[in-house]
Amino acid sequence: MLRINDILDKVQSYLSPDQMAMIEKAYVFTAAVHQGQIRLSGEPYLTHPMEVCGILADMKLDVATLVTGLLHDTVEDTLTTLDQIEENFGKDVAFLVDGLTKIGKITFESKEKRKAENYRKMILAMSTDIRILMVKLADRLHNMRTLQFQPQEKQLLIAQETLDLYAPLANRLGINWMKTELEDLSFRFLDFDAYSELARRVAKKQDKRREYTNQVKQIIQREMERSNIKGRVEGRAKHFYSIYQKMKEQNIDFDEVYDLTAFRIILDSDNVKDCYEALSMIHALWKPVPGRFKDYIAMPKANHYQSLHTTVIGPSGERVEIQIRTQAMHEWAEDGIAAHWLYKEGREISKDDEEIKRLRDLLDIQQEVQNPREFMSSLKIALFPEEVYVFTPKGEVKAFPKGATPIDFAYSIHTDVGHTCIGAKVNRAIVPLKYQLQNGDSVEIITQAGHHPSKDWLKYAVTSKALSKIRNWVKTEELEKSLSLGQDLLEKEFKKHNLKLGTASKSVEMQQIMKELHLSSFEDLLSSIGYGRISPKHIVRHFVGEGEEKKDEVVEKKPRKDRPGEEIGVSLTGLDDIMIRFAKCCHPIPGDEIIGYISRGRGVIVHTTSCPHVRDMDPERLVNVHWNIKDKKDYQVDMKVVCHDSKGVLAAISSAISAQDVNIESADVTTNNSNNTVTCFFGLNVGNLNQFKDVVDAVKRVRGIISAERVKPS
Repeated sequence: MLRINDILDKVQSYLSPDQMAMIEKAYVFTAAVHQGQIRLSGEPYLTHPMEVCGILADMKLDVATLVTGLLHDTVEDTLTTLDQIEENFGKDVAFLVDGLTKIGKITFESKEKRKAENYRKMILAMSTDIRILMVKLADRLHNMRTLQFQPQEKQLLIAQETLDLYAPLANRLGINWMKTELEDLSFRFLDFDAYSELARRVAKKQDKRREYTNQVKQIIQREMERSNIKGRVEGRAKHFYSIYQKMKEQNIDFDEVYDLTAFRIILDSDNVKDCYEALSMIHALWKPVPGRFKDYIAMPKANHYQSLHTTVIGPSGERVEIQIRTQAMHEWAEDGIAAHWLYKEGREISKDDEEIKRLRDLLDIQQEVQNPREFMSSLKIALFPEEVYVFTPKGEVKAFPKGATPIDFAYSIHTDVGHTCIGAKVNRAIVPLKYQLQNGDSVEIITQAGHHPSKDWLKYAVTSKALSKIRNWVKTEELEKSLSLGQDLLEKEFKKHNLKLGTASKSVEMQQIMKELHLSSFEDLLSSIGYGRISPKHIVRHFVGEGEEKKDEVVEKKPRKDRPGEEIGVSLTGLDDIMIRFAKCCHPIPGDEIIGYISRGRGVIVHTTSCPHVRDMDPERLVNVHWNIKDKKDYQVDMKVVCHDSKGVLAAISSAISAQDVNIESADVTTNNSNNTVTCFFGLNVGNLNQFKDVVDAVKRVRGIISAERVKPS
């Protein structure tokens, strides 16, 4: 078992005495809270956090990460609370432990749920501080090293999860040694027979391979000395899983795998040109294999691995794979992110450091300093900013687009849950339905039978499923209301003329009316009447005789008026007998681009097309309207004027407006003493947009005017 002194020996070269004392304090704390707990191996549970901390110490991570390694299971597996962690070890450690506790809730139980890439994205997105991910990987590595004590069924499940999820994460962060160990351990438990056979065959060739490896290393080293290329040569046997993968992918037997050993030339110089010089030396020494050269320096891998790879026909005609890199590239290839976080003595670890938006940004924060001490800065990882991952009450994980709300969550569960949603609890606290979900949130939907969606939900939902379901419900609901309203309006109009709608609805005349109006059914006709698109009087006229129609005209004793819209200078194509009024929010005036909205019981409301309220209206209720000015009329418009507070300025503004033959219907004046200005709101009656523009231009010419403009709706 690893002892606390072993860990302190590992970190004494780069941590201060105070920081080492913090590690000792965490050791005492975790030993106390885990006391009496036993692992399946029969060892005290304390061995696990100690081993995790030891792995992190080997990677030379900062004190907060090491302390978190010791404490990472305390909140999940003991009675310890986050408040206690914060009180004893500070907010930074409490934040990291909380992140690990949330990731610990992630389940990976069935093939159906095993979408490895989504889970990798989820863990990266939830690791708002990258140190959380480092501790999680160390935790998984030690669990894999002791997996033999788990039941066989669980061994298979954990090994597959490690191969699909954690090994690729280690690779994504560039930690090659961890990736290879995780893959080999997983391979051993997933296919023990294949693993054992491969290990046996590799061992059988071991002496011969060692001799060949030394021969190749000596040849390369001599050639480097002749070419004055400074560096070292390493020969490393390929790990079992990579050999197994090659055999499967290329459908070859073990005896056909020639490159069991990979050679590396690691240059002392950081000059990239030296890598290409070494490559030329190798190709002059041995014949390269066509199609086996890869330049990962000019085009780095996704995890920012850099090296030159080539395969040549080496001694005895065997294929030899050679990688060429600088020392800095080698450190990244082996340790990834951990190799590139350095800090000067005395520098505070701050969350205000540059955020990691791409792993490539990490290369920019390496600092060339005398005797640098490695650290893991408290940096956020935001590789997948477009997604958020949240928990259901049962601990399942759901992914949503950024900006998603509890409404989206509710509809992702079931349409009925969405329709009857009245509220939500996030992390056990009631939140409004417009709350935007955050990574790691635990979401519970509150429903109520009989409740229905609101049209306002369309402003807050972002997923296509939620938007579609809400729109369909609103459309269906409004259709039902319009059918009912259309039925009532048409029946009343028919009763006025002692006619029966039931009989008329099945008549040839009604079929002819629907054909003229391009309607496919009687329900469409009722709906159009309910929406206000067709007047019930227009339908009844087809069933009223000429005598009765004339009689109605005599009773009215007044000529038929023009269509309502024409009274105010607006026409609606194809519609008549419809009440028309102007919207008070935007006060349209002739010259404005306008559009009509069919309201219930209030006729058509005319807005300017630029009115912000139009965006939230039901598109099916919008109708095209246009100006139809026959006689001169006045239209209300509001104007805002800001001016300096000086004697006679209001009188001058009034005179300028009157000079344009415009009447001031109302005025509201507010004085701002802090900057000695006056804000005036005028209600004006103008004939058209051009006249209003003339008024604005005239007011702007008055001395002391700061601004003059039309009041826009908010």
